[in-house]
Amino acid sequence: MKTILVVDDEQSIRDSLEGILSDEGFTPIFAENGEQALASLKEELPELVLLDIWMPGMDGLEVLETINKLHPDLTVIMMSGHGTIETAVKATKMGAFDFIEKPLSLEKILLSIQHGLKVRELVEENQTLKAKLAKDNEIIGSSENIQRLKEQIGMAAPTSGWVLITGENGTGKELVARSIHSLSTRKGKPFVEVNCAAIPEELIESELFGHEKGAFTGATAMRKGKFDQAHEGTLFLDEIGDMSLKTQAKILRILQEHKFERVGGNRTIEVDVRVIAATNKNLENEIQQGSFREDLYYRLNVLPFHVPPLRERRDDIPLLVEHFLDYFCRKESRKPKHLTPNAQEYLQKYSWPGNVRELKNIVERMVIMIPEDLIEVQHLPQTIKGKDNGRQTLSLGSIGNFKEAREDFEKAYIREKLKKNDWNVSKTAEEIGLERSNLHRKIKAYGIEMEK
Repeated sequence: MKTILVVDDEQSIRDSLEGILSDEGFTPIFAENGEQALASLKEELPELVLLDIWMPGMDGLEVLETINKLHPDLTVIMMSGHGTIETAVKATKMGAFDFIEKPLSLEKILLSIQHGLKVRELVEENQTLKAKLAKDNEIIGSSENIQRLKEQIGMAAPTSGWVLITGENGTGKELVARSIHSLSTRKGKPFVEVNCAAIPEELIESELFGHEKGAFTGATAMRKGKFDQAHEGTLFLDEIGDMSLKTQAKILRILQEHKFERVGGNRTIEVDVRVIAATNKNLENEIQQGSFREDLYYRLNVLPFHVPPLRERRDDIPLLVEHFLDYFCRKESRKPKHLTPNAQEYLQKYSWPGNVRELKNIVERMVIMIPEDLIEVQHLPQTIKGKDNGRQTLSLGSIGNFKEAREDFEKAYIREKLKKNDWNVSKTAEEIGLERSNLHRKIKAYGIEMEK
């Protein structure tokens, strides 16, 4: 039952509202003046407040001002028997949800309460969704590369400088762009994304700048473009290296002059947009080949960011796996799942050509397709386990140093010999010239699963 605080110095009003609210399934609590109301809010925070304006001592507007400072999300409906338009406007400007004149109309007050509670629910739902979105967009990792990236984001985000993000496909360039926006002074404004590689050349100008009615066949109405939509916010131009030279020239003009014309129009439109661009290409090479404008490159490259590939931040893989397991288990309403240390090791040694996107997709597949709560090596995709019945194939490009190379070779070598000798430890130790106890230690250290 939702609690409603009624603040009114008239006993008859309090008695009347007690009966009405109780009949409608609310729990009413009461205060005779402003001081009692503020004291009551310290003890219990209601869902809504019905607040009289004219009271002895602290009046309703003073109470409203204090409530807004202490509990800005609390819905307050003002009541008054001496109401004027000026008073109602003032109360609304101060943050009141509604203003009701006395004598109170039963239907009007209940309708106002219902609307107020509905708005409160929507606000709470919006806050929950924003918190969830922020968590889902969090950059996961504690490796040196990621820590450095987070520090750079923290320094650059509050500024107005244009940003150029580079990195391979699937590394999380959009995530970096969203983090920059969420930490900037524009965070309450739109974040508009454009995938420049996915829009046909003949449509990209209309997509970016909008078009006027009749600009081309099928343009039956005026349409705002992405720059319009991102006004006062952030425009994320993903894969900008795939944009034509003609469109690049128009982008450069907007960045320089902060104005543009829609396709088929001649009216100049001014915009205030922070541009964040991203690419998986080497733009300096593209400039040499004549496919990217040098002046646009230097205009965008005010604050350069590079997102490292997953193979250069292997220490973050366990954290990413845990994050994705939790996310997809909740999304698919599955019981929590975990990986064995040996399975985790396989994931950390894999080269991940598709980067974080590939890891995320594989974790989602395992959550959906594997019924067991514990994910073992046998559950991993063959591409990760490698060839030859689950033995991981060594990839020289993915091995960090000589120690790792030696350990990878030893593990693969011992497993192959064990398999050849039908997983007989004594026979394998004799064949490879190791003490049986020494071989046991290596099997345990490398997490080799005996398949006998």
